[in-house]
Amino acid sequence: MNLRLKFSLWLAVFFAGIVAAVAAGGVIIAAGLPEDEYRLLLRMIVEREQVLGLVAALLLLACAGVLGWLFRNYVTPVRALAEQTRIVFAANAEHRVRARGGPELADLAATINRLAEAYHRLQIDLETRAGAANSRLEEERNRLAALMSELSEGVLLCNAEGRILLYNEKAKALFGAAVQAPGTRQGLVGLGRSVFALLDRDQVSHALDKLQSGLDQGVEFPASRFITNAVTGALIKVQMAPFLSAGGRIAGMVLTLEDVTEMMDREAQRRSLLQAFAAGVRAPVANLRAAAENLASFPEMNEARRAQFTEIVAAESRQVSAMINEALAEYADALKAGLALEDMRAADLLSVARRRIETVLGLPCSMEQAPDGIWIKVDSFALVEALAYLAGHLREDYGVRSIGLRAAQNGRFAELDLVWSGAIVGSEALSLWETEPMQIGSQQTPLSLRDVLARHGGEIWVQSHKTSHTAWFRMLLPLGAPTAEMPRRRPAADGRPEYYDFDLFRYADTAPGFAERKLADLHYTVFDTETTGLEPSAGDEIISIGAVRVVNGRLLKREVFEQLVDPRRPVSKASTRIHGIEEQTLAGQPAIGEVLPQFHHFCEDTVLVAHNAAFDMRFLELKEAATGVRFAQPVLDTLLLSVIVHPSQEGHSLEAVAERLGIGVIGRHTALGDALVTGEIFLKLLPLLAEHGIATLGQALDASRETYHARLKY
Repeated sequence: MNLRLKFSLWLAVFFAGIVAAVAAGGVIIAAGLPEDEYRLLLRMIVEREQVLGLVAALLLLACAGVLGWLFRNYVTPVRALAEQTRIVFAANAEHRVRARGGPELADLAATINRLAEAYHRLQIDLETRAGAANSRLEEERNRLAALMSELSEGVLLCNAEGRILLYNEKAKALFGAAVQAPGTRQGLVGLGRSVFALLDRDQVSHALDKLQSGLDQGVEFPASRFITNAVTGALIKVQMAPFLSAGGRIAGMVLTLEDVTEMMDREAQRRSLLQAFAAGVRAPVANLRAAAENLASFPEMNEARRAQFTEIVAAESRQVSAMINEALAEYADALKAGLALEDMRAADLLSVARRRIETVLGLPCSMEQAPDGIWIKVDSFALVEALAYLAGHLREDYGVRSIGLRAAQNGRFAELDLVWSGAIVGSEALSLWETEPMQIGSQQTPLSLRDVLARHGGEIWVQSHKTSHTAWFRMLLPLGAPTAEMPRRRPAADGRPEYYDFDLFRYADTAPGFAERKLADLHYTVFDTETTGLEPSAGDEIISIGAVRVVNGRLLKREVFEQLVDPRRPVSKASTRIHGIEEQTLAGQPAIGEVLPQFHHFCEDTVLVAHNAAFDMRFLELKEAATGVRFAQPVLDTLLLSVIVHPSQEGHSLEAVAERLGIGVIGRHTALGDALVTGEIFLKLLPLLAEHGIATLGQALDASRETYHARLKY
């Protein structure tokens, strides 16, 4: 309960009790008086009512003074003592309580400090033992970090929802070429971020389907690969393998990444050179052959010599033609075996296509058992999309309610059939569908069915069987080469091998909305701004933004955002004295319209945290119309949270709260420096909030709104 309200209630009860006691005494005395004396008493009371009112007022003041003394010396100090004690045991073991008030409280404070000292010594002892026990583990972690840093390929480890749990510097560098303002310190790769912000979601999901299909068939080490466009514009070759849970399901995925943009460019150059070579050589060879034939037709030449010469020219011409044709054929095969194509069993491809059709289109799909010996070289993602695209047209345009998939071998080719009953589809419709961009449900790709077939060197047509009233689309694709059989999963042995524990595996995106989630489970962006002045509504502008991410209860000091901003207006001298940023330093820096979208991307899917957040958020809100960037995520204010857990403490400035929680202040009045301090304060406040019964984001926001400081406006 608020101390002012408690004081008022106590005063009312105390004063009412005294007045009631006096009144009760008067009633008892008056009840025993004779009639004339009773009337005399009433007349005296009426005549002296002003005096009695003054006495009552003096009595009220006396009660207030007594209660005020009690509150100042005992009630408020006891409450402050309890708050400081909670700091010792929940946030800062080196903090020592200080008592205000009576001597009894000083004695209590001394006792608490002795207990705190013993607790601190015990904590140091436990930390020493834990440090010794974990030294080997730390050494192994350092070896892992060194190994990861030396890998020539980028590595990402993600949970099943695509949240990044581990990455190396190579992976960070692969996505570091994204467009960003000069001098910005930020990254697209970071712990807790989504891999779908880096790679195409559909292709990653398709690869996961393939991995799951392999696991369902008992493959011990299934893997998938594909090439995709990254957000940076580069072509990335991705190798993906699953991380399994104890139950054998996919709990996460390991992705190795390689930038193949230059390799693909070189491949395109070689292709152009080969085509130019073919076009340039065919004409001379044709002329050579024609000349040889003409030479053979002239009878003036010596018969023996003419025959010999003619045979040589004709033979050489045939040989050159054969060499060119052979080179072209070999290069065509090489193109089919390009980076995006992989050898795959037809049965596995149809299994993945069946799952895709049923999941996205909701169309029942059966599958005939395909022979294991049919292998095809495919871009499995593109081909599955093509089958789903055709199935979608059958459902939407012809009302087909179920389909089937089958595969067979025909000489050097594989036949993939998509079968249905009833509806008759003409070849004209198929020709039209071939040229349209493929759309499956609400998802659209710029590729057409014809593009996919050309990539595979395949053909498609429609066939029907009148007796059974069935029809099918038949894709004719070149056969691939069988790969070595993957080992089957071994039965689980007793116990389990020791792996590193990645706590983020426990957090899934299927958790309830932000308000119901526990504070400890959320990801945060702690930020601060420096400005030209203190009046955002009067035209002051942001000149610096600094932010750091908090993931899984850890302050990630290497995942930061730091950017100076050209305000396009003067910086007041008073502000410069505080943050030390001068106008010439800001010249040439990007404007706020360029920086805010980058900052918005940095803090997406997180809760914002700031100290005196109303001030910083007001600057961001005023830029919504100009930049089109809106920060709609929840915001927590460490100033308000400090008021919640320490209502009896006098100071709630950043310095005061940091000192109270035992946090050193470094880089004060720089945006990133203040953000780092605020982040450490926030982590120290979390256990203190838990002691007040505040465990979820919704509870923290509700408690913040009830504080007096929440009324501050800018």
